Amino acid sequence: MKSSSMGQSRKAVKALTYLFLILGALVMVFPFIWMILTSSKTVQESMLVPPTILPAQIMLDNFKDAIASLPFVNMYINTILMIVFRVICAVIFSSMAGYAFAKLNFKGKNLLFGIVLMQMMLPSQIFITPQYQMIAKLGLPNTIFALVFPGIVSAFGTFFLRQAYMGIPTEIGEAAYLDGCNQWQTFTKVMFPLTSSSIAALSVFTAVFAYGDLMWPLVVNSDLKMMTLSSGLSTLRGQFSTNFPVLMAGSLLAMLPMVVLYLFFQRQFIEGVAMTGGK
Repeated sequence: MKSSSMGQSRKAVKALTYLFLILGALVMVFPFIWMILTSSKTVQESMLVPPTILPAQIMLDNFKDAIASLPFVNMYINTILMIVFRVICAVIFSSMAGYAFAKLNFKGKNLLFGIVLMQMMLPSQIFITPQYQMIAKLGLPNTIFALVFPGIVSAFGTFFLRQAYMGIPTEIGEAAYLDGCNQWQTFTKVMFPLTSSSIAALSVFTAVFAYGDLMWPLVVNSDLKMMTLSSGLSTLRGQFSTNFPVLMAGSLLAMLPMVVLYLFFQRQFIEGVAMTGGK
Protein backbone atom coordinates (compact mmCIF):
# COMPACT_ATOMS: atom_id res chain seq x y z
CA MET A 1 0.00 0.00 0.00
CA LYS A 2 2.79 2.39 0.88
CA SER A 3 4.62 1.72 -2.38
CA SER A 4 1.48 2.31 -4.42
CA SER A 5 0.71 5.56 -2.57
CA MET A 6 4.30 6.73 -3.06
CA GLY A 7 4.05 5.91 -6.76
CA GLN A 8 0.84 7.91 -7.07
CA SER A 9 2.36 10.88 -5.23
CA ARG A 10 5.37 10.82 -7.55
CA LYS A 11 3.09 10.76 -10.57
CA ALA A 12 1.11 13.68 -9.14
CA VAL A 13 4.30 15.69 -8.53
CA LYS A 14 5.51 14.88 -12.04
CA ALA A 15 2.16 15.93 -13.54
CA LEU A 16 2.21 19.22 -11.59
CA THR A 17 5.78 19.84 -12.70
CA TYR A 18 4.88 19.37 -16.36
CA LEU A 19 1.80 21.55 -15.88
CA PHE A 20 3.86 24.43 -14.50
CA LEU A 21 6.45 24.01 -17.26
CA ILE A 22 3.73 24.10 -19.91
CA LEU A 23 2.18 27.20 -18.35
CA GLY A 24 5.61 28.87 -18.19
CA ALA A 25 6.25 28.03 -21.84
CA LEU A 26 2.88 29.51 -22.83
CA VAL A 27 3.66 32.71 -20.91
CA MET A 28 7.00 32.99 -22.71
CA VAL A 29 5.58 32.23 -26.17
CA PHE A 30 2.44 34.38 -25.88
CA PRO A 31 4.16 37.72 -26.75
CA PHE A 32 5.50 36.22 -29.99
CA ILE A 33 2.10 34.79 -30.87
CA TRP A 34 0.49 38.17 -30.11
CA MET A 35 3.07 39.88 -32.32
CA ILE A 36 2.27 37.55 -35.23
CA LEU A 37 -1.48 37.99 -34.79
CA THR A 38 -1.23 41.78 -34.47
CA SER A 39 0.88 42.01 -37.62
CA SER A 40 -2.10 40.56 -39.51
CA LYS A 41 -4.72 42.95 -38.10
CA THR A 42 -5.99 46.35 -39.15
CA VAL A 43 -5.19 49.45 -37.10
CA GLN A 44 -8.73 49.54 -35.72
CA GLU A 45 -8.59 45.87 -34.65
CA SER A 46 -5.24 46.37 -32.91
CA MET A 47 -6.69 49.15 -30.72
CA LEU A 48 -9.98 47.52 -29.71
CA VAL A 49 -10.83 47.27 -26.01
CA PRO A 50 -11.27 44.48 -25.03
CA PRO A 51 -8.73 43.23 -27.56
CA THR A 52 -9.52 40.64 -30.20
CA ILE A 53 -7.31 37.58 -30.48
CA LEU A 54 -7.73 36.58 -34.12
CA PRO A 55 -7.87 39.09 -36.98
CA ALA A 56 -11.07 39.25 -39.02
CA GLN A 57 -8.97 39.18 -42.17
CA ILE A 58 -5.25 38.56 -42.63
CA MET A 59 -3.61 41.81 -43.74
CA LEU A 60 -0.36 41.08 -45.56
CA ASP A 61 -0.19 44.72 -46.61
CA ASN A 62 1.28 45.50 -43.19
CA PHE A 63 4.49 43.75 -44.21
CA LYS A 64 4.58 45.71 -47.46
CA ASP A 65 4.09 48.96 -45.54
CA ALA A 66 6.87 48.03 -43.09
CA ILE A 67 9.27 47.25 -45.93
CA ALA A 68 8.30 50.49 -47.68
CA SER A 69 8.75 52.55 -44.50
CA LEU A 70 12.24 51.31 -43.64
CA PRO A 71 15.33 50.37 -45.68
CA PHE A 72 15.38 46.80 -44.39
CA VAL A 73 18.19 45.72 -46.72
CA ASN A 74 20.52 48.39 -45.32
CA MET A 75 19.46 47.65 -41.75
CA TYR A 76 20.03 43.91 -42.21
CA ILE A 77 23.50 44.59 -43.61
CA ASN A 78 24.35 47.04 -40.80
CA THR A 79 23.13 44.64 -38.14
CA ILE A 80 24.99 41.66 -39.61
CA LEU A 81 28.24 43.63 -39.97
CA MET A 82 27.95 44.96 -36.42
CA ILE A 83 27.37 41.46 -35.05
CA VAL A 84 30.20 39.89 -37.07
CA PHE A 85 32.79 42.52 -36.12
CA ARG A 86 31.74 42.58 -32.47
CA VAL A 87 32.01 38.80 -32.29
CA ILE A 88 35.46 38.85 -33.90
CA CYS A 89 36.70 41.56 -31.53
CA ALA A 90 35.21 39.82 -28.49
CA VAL A 91 36.81 36.50 -29.39
CA ILE A 92 40.26 37.93 -30.15
CA PHE A 93 40.71 40.46 -27.35
CA SER A 94 38.72 38.65 -24.67
CA SER A 95 40.67 35.44 -25.31
CA MET A 96 44.00 37.18 -24.85
CA ALA A 97 42.84 39.14 -21.80
CA GLY A 98 41.13 36.12 -20.25
CA TYR A 99 44.25 33.97 -20.70
CA ALA A 100 46.44 36.68 -19.18
CA PHE A 101 44.22 37.08 -16.12
CA ALA A 102 43.90 33.33 -15.64
CA LYS A 103 47.40 31.99 -16.30
CA LEU A 104 49.93 34.84 -16.17
CA ASN A 105 51.38 36.69 -13.20
CA PHE A 106 52.12 40.39 -13.62
CA LYS A 107 52.00 43.57 -11.58
CA GLY A 108 48.59 45.14 -11.18
CA LYS A 109 46.78 41.96 -12.25
CA ASN A 110 44.18 42.08 -9.47
CA LEU A 111 43.68 45.83 -9.90
CA LEU A 112 43.09 45.53 -13.64
CA PHE A 113 40.73 42.60 -13.21
CA GLY A 114 38.86 44.62 -10.57
CA ILE A 115 38.38 47.36 -13.17
CA VAL A 116 36.95 44.77 -15.56
CA LEU A 117 34.49 43.61 -12.90
CA MET A 118 33.60 47.20 -12.14
CA GLN A 119 32.78 47.82 -15.79
CA MET A 120 30.47 44.80 -15.73
CA MET A 121 28.64 46.10 -12.67
CA LEU A 122 28.08 49.62 -14.00
CA PRO A 123 25.17 50.28 -16.39
CA SER A 124 26.24 50.68 -20.00
CA GLN A 125 24.39 54.02 -20.28
CA ILE A 126 27.16 55.64 -18.21
CA PHE A 127 29.66 55.09 -21.03
CA ILE A 128 27.48 56.44 -23.87
CA THR A 129 28.54 60.10 -23.53
CA PRO A 130 32.34 59.55 -23.45
CA GLN A 131 32.11 56.93 -26.20
CA TYR A 132 30.10 59.28 -28.40
CA GLN A 133 32.60 62.09 -27.78
CA MET A 134 35.41 59.79 -28.91
CA ILE A 135 33.52 58.83 -32.07
CA ALA A 136 32.63 62.47 -32.78
CA LYS A 137 36.27 63.59 -32.42
CA LEU A 138 37.30 60.82 -34.82
CA GLY A 139 34.65 62.08 -37.25
CA LEU A 140 33.08 58.63 -37.54
CA PRO A 141 29.35 58.97 -36.70
CA ASN A 142 26.99 57.21 -39.13
CA THR A 143 29.54 54.48 -39.87
CA ILE A 144 29.84 50.75 -39.22
CA PHE A 145 32.87 51.40 -37.01
CA ALA A 146 30.70 53.58 -34.77
CA LEU A 147 28.34 50.64 -34.26
CA VAL A 148 31.21 48.25 -33.46
CA PHE A 149 33.18 50.66 -31.25
CA PRO A 150 31.64 49.81 -27.80
CA GLY A 151 32.11 46.09 -28.46
CA ILE A 152 35.80 46.19 -29.37
CA VAL A 153 36.63 45.22 -25.78
CA SER A 154 34.13 43.10 -23.85
CA ALA A 155 34.29 43.02 -20.05
CA PHE A 156 31.82 40.15 -19.99
CA GLY A 157 33.88 38.23 -22.56
CA THR A 158 37.07 38.77 -20.57
CA PHE A 159 35.46 37.47 -17.39
CA PHE A 160 33.75 34.60 -19.18
CA LEU A 161 36.91 33.33 -20.89
CA ARG A 162 39.00 33.86 -17.76
CA GLN A 163 36.71 31.38 -16.05
CA ALA A 164 37.15 28.99 -18.98
CA TYR A 165 40.96 29.22 -18.88
CA MET A 166 40.99 28.77 -15.11
CA GLY A 167 39.25 25.45 -15.67
CA ILE A 168 42.19 24.20 -17.77
CA PRO A 169 44.93 22.51 -15.68
CA THR A 170 48.11 24.57 -15.41
CA GLU A 171 50.15 21.41 -16.10
CA ILE A 172 49.06 21.56 -19.76
CA GLY A 173 50.72 24.94 -20.22
CA GLU A 174 53.81 23.78 -18.34
CA ALA A 175 54.07 20.72 -20.59
CA ALA A 176 53.87 22.95 -23.67
CA TYR A 177 56.64 25.15 -22.24
CA LEU A 178 58.85 22.09 -21.66
CA ASP A 179 58.24 21.07 -25.28
CA GLY A 180 59.71 24.37 -26.44
CA CYS A 181 56.64 26.60 -26.81
CA ASN A 182 56.88 30.23 -25.82
CA GLN A 183 53.99 32.02 -24.13
CA TRP A 184 52.33 33.07 -27.40
CA GLN A 185 52.60 29.57 -28.88
CA THR A 186 51.22 28.06 -25.68
CA PHE A 187 48.22 30.37 -25.93
CA THR A 188 47.50 30.01 -29.65
CA LYS A 189 48.35 26.33 -30.19
CA VAL A 190 47.47 24.73 -26.87
CA MET A 191 45.17 26.81 -24.66
CA PHE A 192 42.99 28.60 -27.19
CA PRO A 193 41.81 25.41 -28.99
CA LEU A 194 40.77 23.93 -25.63
CA THR A 195 38.22 26.74 -25.14
CA SER A 196 36.34 26.16 -28.40
CA SER A 197 33.02 25.51 -26.67
CA SER A 198 33.42 28.64 -24.53
CA ILE A 199 34.35 30.65 -27.64
CA ALA A 200 31.20 29.42 -29.39
CA ALA A 201 29.07 30.33 -26.37
CA LEU A 202 30.67 33.79 -26.15
CA SER A 203 30.05 34.33 -29.85
CA VAL A 204 26.36 33.54 -29.42
CA PHE A 205 26.04 35.78 -26.37
CA THR A 206 27.86 38.64 -28.10
CA ALA A 207 25.62 38.29 -31.16
CA VAL A 208 22.49 38.38 -28.99
CA PHE A 209 23.70 41.40 -27.01
CA ALA A 210 24.68 43.25 -30.20
CA TYR A 211 21.37 42.47 -31.87
CA GLY A 212 19.40 43.80 -28.90
CA ASP A 213 21.49 46.96 -28.51
CA LEU A 214 19.11 49.88 -29.05
CA MET A 215 20.37 53.02 -27.37
CA TRP A 216 23.92 53.18 -28.78
CA PRO A 217 22.97 52.65 -32.47
CA LEU A 218 20.16 55.17 -32.04
CA VAL A 219 22.55 57.77 -30.60
CA VAL A 220 25.57 57.35 -32.84
CA ASN A 221 23.88 56.79 -36.23
CA SER A 222 21.14 59.26 -37.09
CA ASP A 223 21.01 58.37 -40.79
CA LEU A 224 18.18 55.88 -41.34
CA LYS A 225 20.26 53.90 -43.86
CA MET A 226 23.01 53.42 -41.25
CA MET A 227 20.71 52.25 -38.47
CA THR A 228 20.41 48.70 -37.20
CA LEU A 229 17.18 46.71 -37.05
CA SER A 230 16.47 47.62 -33.43
CA SER A 231 17.08 51.36 -33.83
CA GLY A 232 15.29 51.49 -37.18
CA LEU A 233 12.16 49.86 -35.75
CA SER A 234 11.99 52.53 -33.06
CA THR A 235 11.32 55.14 -35.77
CA LEU A 236 8.02 53.42 -36.58
CA ARG A 237 6.65 54.49 -33.21
CA GLY A 238 4.90 57.83 -33.59
CA GLN A 239 4.79 60.61 -31.02
CA PHE A 240 1.00 60.68 -30.71
CA SER A 241 -0.19 57.53 -32.49
CA THR A 242 1.44 54.32 -33.68
CA ASN A 243 0.50 51.92 -36.43
CA PHE A 244 0.88 48.80 -34.30
CA PRO A 245 0.21 46.25 -37.08
CA VAL A 246 3.01 47.76 -39.21
CA LEU A 247 5.28 47.95 -36.16
CA MET A 248 4.62 44.28 -35.33
CA ALA A 249 5.16 43.30 -38.97
CA GLY A 250 8.53 45.09 -38.93
CA SER A 251 9.42 43.46 -35.60
CA LEU A 252 8.61 40.05 -37.05
CA LEU A 253 10.89 40.71 -40.03
CA ALA A 254 13.65 41.95 -37.72
CA MET A 255 13.33 38.90 -35.47
CA LEU A 256 14.18 36.40 -38.20
CA PRO A 257 18.03 36.63 -37.93
CA MET A 258 18.02 35.78 -34.22
CA VAL A 259 15.58 32.91 -34.73
CA VAL A 260 17.87 31.43 -37.39
CA LEU A 261 20.92 32.01 -35.18
CA TYR A 262 19.29 30.25 -32.24
CA LEU A 263 18.14 27.29 -34.35
CA PHE A 264 21.70 26.69 -35.54
CA PHE A 265 23.54 27.42 -32.27
CA GLN A 266 21.06 26.51 -29.53
CA ARG A 267 23.42 23.89 -28.09
CA GLN A 268 26.20 26.47 -27.65
CA PHE A 269 23.75 28.95 -26.16
CA ILE A 270 22.50 26.44 -23.58
CA GLU A 271 26.06 25.34 -22.78
CA GLY A 272 27.04 28.96 -22.27
CA VAL A 273 24.20 29.54 -19.81
CA ALA A 274 25.15 26.36 -17.94
CA MET A 275 28.82 27.34 -17.81
CA THR A 276 28.19 30.86 -16.51
CA GLY A 277 25.74 29.49 -13.94
CA GLY A 278 28.17 26.79 -12.88
CA LYS A 279 30.98 29.24 -12.26
